[in-house]
Order: sequence, then structure tokens, then C-alpha cells
Amino acid sequence: MFPLKIFSKTAIIIIFISTLAAAQGITDALRVSEPGLGIGARALGMGNAYNSTSDDASAMYFNPAGLGLIKKLEFMGGLEYYKFNNDATLFNNTEKYSSSSTRLNQLAFAFPFPTVRGSLVFGLAYNGAKNLTNSMSFDGYNPGNHSMIKELEGSEIPYWLYLTDTLGNVSQISGKLNQSGTVIQTGSVNNWVLSGAMEVYPNLFVGMNLGIISGEYKYTRDYYEDDYLGNYAGVELSPGEPDTRGFQTFNMNSIIKWDISGWDLKVGMLYQLKKYGRFGLTIQFPKTYSINEEFLVDAFSQFNTPLGRVDLPGDIADDLSDKVEYDIYSPYVLTGSGAVNYMGFIASAEASLIDYTQMEYANAKGISEKTISDMNMDIANNLRAVVNLNFGLEYTFADLGLRLRAGFIMQPSAYKDDPSDFDKKYLTGGMGLLIDQAVSIDVAYAHGLWKDMGDNYGTNLSRTFQSITTDKLLLSFAYRF
Repeated sequence: MFPLKIFSKTAIIIIFISTLAAAQGITDALRVSEPGLGIGARALGMGNAYNSTSDDASAMYFNPAGLGLIKKLEFMGGLEYYKFNNDATLFNNTEKYSSSSTRLNQLAFAFPFPTVRGSLVFGLAYNGAKNLTNSMSFDGYNPGNHSMIKELEGSEIPYWLYLTDTLGNVSQISGKLNQSGTVIQTGSVNNWVLSGAMEVYPNLFVGMNLGIISGEYKYTRDYYEDDYLGNYAGVELSPGEPDTRGFQTFNMNSIIKWDISGWDLKVGMLYQLKKYGRFGLTIQFPKTYSINEEFLVDAFSQFNTPLGRVDLPGDIADDLSDKVEYDIYSPYVLTGSGAVNYMGFIASAEASLIDYTQMEYANAKGISEKTISDMNMDIANNLRAVVNLNFGLEYTFADLGLRLRAGFIMQPSAYKDDPSDFDKKYLTGGMGLLIDQAVSIDVAYAHGLWKDMGDNYGTNLSRTFQSITTDKLLLSFAYRF
């Protein structure tokens, strides 16, 4: 049995932060700062080019000024189905994996108040702002002289699993292992919104949203390294411990849980040019996301000897677990838009400027100031400003009350020098039925595709190359009375 050795918990946590794909840093900040696919089937069918088209309760997400166009009491609700598909390639071997979720997309009420002139409308809404469903499976033989076991040298995990010498400093397992695993991410970011809008001048509307953010997120990674070829069958991993020959498997299971809270403020303006066009402008102020994070880890090794399976002792796993708190500030989002309406045909477009270098970590508890400073420096050095584009079309068959829609969404990658394959692109379509100018039923579909990549540890040592597609089906219902 190994002699007792004391390890630095801080050093161990730093090792995990550098090796886990979901660790604090750029990835986490982008997870909450990049826009999702939003709410409302009419908007999604038109590629979310809805900033200047907002004239229903969805204005409480896209442009609060559009709320001022509502003339009747309105209730709106929606349900979404979302599927995430990932073809991940590791060392020239591709694995397919998918995950899905179904959830409430929207629940909103709009209340117009009588006025002598102009309009005054208030609203309350629950908006499912962003779906965090994500997944990946990978499996490939790594011919190099590196591994997760080697990366974790000097920490408690390989020491207690008999994968290093008796001092816990050196592992004879340097590489040539099969590496596989599954990553599953679940959760959502939601907004509870109080909104108001008024007509301050003929055909000129202004509005404001004040939102309370809530949400949850869970990241689970089950990672394996296997010696299928028997490269270490005769190697005594712990000198003097014969049963540490016959190494077969190393497994590490990592879980990160978030409890998300926060707030946001958005102001908007909309000008209606008679009945033929509209122009919109919104300013999304930096959102504050307060994250309570819990990190859990467990591991085991397997030997083809009487030693058999070795589990990480429970007290060690508990000691390696950690809880931290921090805030993430998202960047400003400036959006300008326009729409034309002619003979039942609507064409709309908008552009949003987002400077991701403005993302920031702050108010950390359990994380050193230097670590926070380093993460903010990484954001400034590796990200860029982008312009997101949205385009939408709608045609109304007035006699039938039927509306057909199509759209396109472009969200460029936030990373400097990323090729265009890493930009998120969505094709959307949908239809709606308007009954007696009181009831509307809308359905929309969006198909997205882009590339991504990630490292299991280190930089470009064990890297997955991912081809991602998504499918979202959204059903909305509105009643005006």
C-alpha cells in the first residue's frame, strides 16, 4: 500500500480547470452570452428578424417598443422541441451522438391601457431565452506519448488509483491508449420580464424591458483511457507493487452544476412609416449572470490482476469536489432593423453588434483574483466583435388567414481567426393561422449547422473535431380579447 501523501487541493483544482472542457473561462462566458434561438413561432419562422416586426407579446423579448402596437389584451404561450446532433472525430474515428429536450418556450400577457392619444401598454412574460442542451461522444486510439493520466501527474487521482509511483509524482503510462467518453450538457437560461411601451409621438414608440434571469446547467463527462493493445500489461506502475501490472482502464467522471440568477435591462425604439414600413433600434445593456457552481469528480482504475478495480476513496472524492461563486457580465448588444410591408408581403432584416471582448468575470468567491484576471485576459486576447444577421419573409393569404414564412440566421464565431465553418447558420420556416383576428396558431422549424472543436486535455493533444446540426420545432398560441 502507498504511504500517505498530502496534496495541495488548490493545485489539484487548477489541474482540473485546465483539463475539463466545461471549466471556467471563455467557454462558460460564451455559454450565457451568445444569443439563443429566442421565443415565438412567428419570429423564428422569419429568422428572428423581429426587431422591427414585433407587434405582439414576443416584443417583450425582441423589442419592447413593439409592445405599444398592441391594441387588445393578449395572451401568448409556446412549447418547443430541440434536438442537438454531434458527429465528433477523434484521431480519425467519428462517433455520432444526439440529445433532445422539450420545454415551455413562452408565457406572456400584454395589457393595453386606455389613452386620450397614443398608446400605453404593459406586459409580463416568461421567456425561455436559451436552451443549453448539448452532447458529444468520442472514441479513438491515441498513438502519441500523452494521456489524461500523464496530465494529472502530481494530483491525488492517479496516486490513489495505483497509476503513479509511491510519491504520486511519476506515471509510467505516457500514451498509446484508446480514449473515449461521453459529454452531456443540459439546462436553460430563462427570463421573467416586466415590460412597458408607449407612443410618445405619432408612429414613434419607445419601450423598456426589466428582466430577472433564472436557470440551471449541468455538465457531465464520463472519460475513459483503455490499454486495449496491452502496451502496459507487463509494466509495474507502482514499483514494488506486482499487482499494479496488467493495467486495463482508467475512468474519470466529472460533473459541473450551475444555479443561474441575474438581471438585465433592454430599451427599444420603433418607428412606423405609415403602413408600409418600420424601423427598429434596441440596446441590450450588459446582463449580469450570478453563477453558483458545484464541481464533483470520481474515478476508478481496472487491473487484470488480483488488484482488480480500484475506486477513488470517497473522502478523497469529497475533498476534490468544490463550490465557487462568480458573476459573468455579458457585452452590450446594439441592434438596428427595418421591415417593409406591401400587398401582404413582409420582408425584414436586422443586424446586431456584439463585442465579445467586453465579457467579464467578477465578484468571485473561491477563485483567486489572479485566476479571474487570467480568464478576463484570455477573453480579451482570443475573442472579437461580430455582427449577427437575421433575415425574414412572410406572405399572408388574407382570404384564408394563412401566413407562410421563411428566414435565415447568421451568428459568426466569437473567436478570432475562426474559419466560416465555425459560424452558426440557421435556415428557418413556418406557417400561421389567424382566426377572426383573435386567435393565432403558429408553428416554426429551424435547422442549424456549424463546426466546433474541443480538447480533452492540454492544447491540440487529444482534440475532437465536431460537425454539429440542430433542429428546433416551436409551436405558439395567442389569444386577443
